[in-house]
Amino acid sequence: MRTRRTAVISTGVALTAVLGAALAAPASAADPEPARTPGVSVEYFPEPGGEGHRTDVPLSAGSGSGGTALRSAAPSAATTDGAVGKLAVTGSSDDRLDVVIIGDGYTADEQDAFHAAAAAKWADITAVEPYASYQGLMNVWTVDAVSAESGITGDPTADVTRNTALGSYFWCSETERLICADIDKVASYAEKAPDADLVVVVSHSTKYGGAGYSGLEEYGYPFDGVSTLSSDNAQSSMIATHEIAHSVGLLADEYTYDGYGTWTGGEFTEPNSSILTAAQMKENRSKWYRWLGESDPTGSTVGTYEGSSYYPFGTFRPTENSLMRALNISEFNLPGREAMIAGFYREANALSSETATGTTIGRKERISVTQAALTGLAAPELRWYVDGVRVKRARGLTSAVPAALGVPADGRKHTVTVESVDTTASIRDPEIRAEATERLTWRISASAGPKPAHGPGPRH
Repeated sequence: MRTRRTAVISTGVALTAVLGAALAAPASAADPEPARTPGVSVEYFPEPGGEGHRTDVPLSAGSGSGGTALRSAAPSAATTDGAVGKLAVTGSSDDRLDVVIIGDGYTADEQDAFHAAAAAKWADITAVEPYASYQGLMNVWTVDAVSAESGITGDPTADVTRNTALGSYFWCSETERLICADIDKVASYAEKAPDADLVVVVSHSTKYGGAGYSGLEEYGYPFDGVSTLSSDNAQSSMIATHEIAHSVGLLADEYTYDGYGTWTGGEFTEPNSSILTAAQMKENRSKWYRWLGESDPTGSTVGTYEGSSYYPFGTFRPTENSLMRALNISEFNLPGREAMIAGFYREANALSSETATGTTIGRKERISVTQAALTGLAAPELRWYVDGVRVKRARGLTSAVPAALGVPADGRKHTVTVESVDTTASIRDPEIRAEATERLTWRISASAGPKPAHGPGPRH
């Protein structure tokens, strides 16, 4: 998690905060109150393109594996074991959301195949908006995990076992398409990267499957979420695309279980689930009321469609379908997209400078800043201010001299501020717009100071 330069708004809590209520409900009408076994909640998608399901699984492979005997991989002498690679590094980890991709079921001779799979899966994820436009706020690292055997347990059938570095296995909790892993082992590899906010485990298999662990910080892990997915199945990529949205965008699942009946509790904290009708949202000016009636990238119109957060009645979602409801669509709805952008800015900084803020610099010293490379939906703009008054002619400059901005040598105290504001049309909530606005400020010395190295005026 990042230390933000601007105030962090409170848009909700991690998905696991509501599972105490939601997961206490039945998974089917035939089993109204199933007993909960010790473990962590995970989400999985039993069919490609289908809706999700949730269940509890062990954090450690040794504490239960749905009847599959697992072994720990023997220590490897391979020099690549634990090696860290840069898949897409856009800035300092202090200013970025760091994603770590680790392979499982790849032997020492198969690490190139892992790197290719990691690149392919990340390309699939970042083909989806708003990941595509906000890649500049993310770093992506790979970590080599050398397994003793190729492939993972449970592939192709439940009786197959493999000796792998992370203990990945199909048939977790007796569910064929659910891929679990030993999270302690995952953490031991993830910590080799410079930072790990989110982790993706690419399991060496052509068989469709995966899972999403969320709320892991509550268990003492340094990262919040882990997504597992099969490496060579094209339909598995959307699992991670969906799962990361829980941790980054704090989004709720929009699918339902028939046996859950009617929700009778209070309002949801997640931005894409509500107990309010469209009329009530407008009246209360709450939730996604700003988007009501808009044509949506999912092909729907933003409104209030009954059924969300596992409950078919008494709850509403923004659109008929979305990536948070099923994997047969590769679009977030407009409220979900806005929440994802808010999450990117909550976790990362778009604006940075090697000139320390809070310090006093000469009025003829040059200030240079770096703005994250954002594209597509994003519309970042750089603005400069002297003593709080905007210098319009300096718009978009990444380098400027205070004297040329208008700071006088009058012996008084002055400040120079540079502001990065994302003017994207994908944000309508003023609080989220504030989250997408970042500022750096310096005190300026009243003395004349040295002559600037590159002339008196601002430059790009």
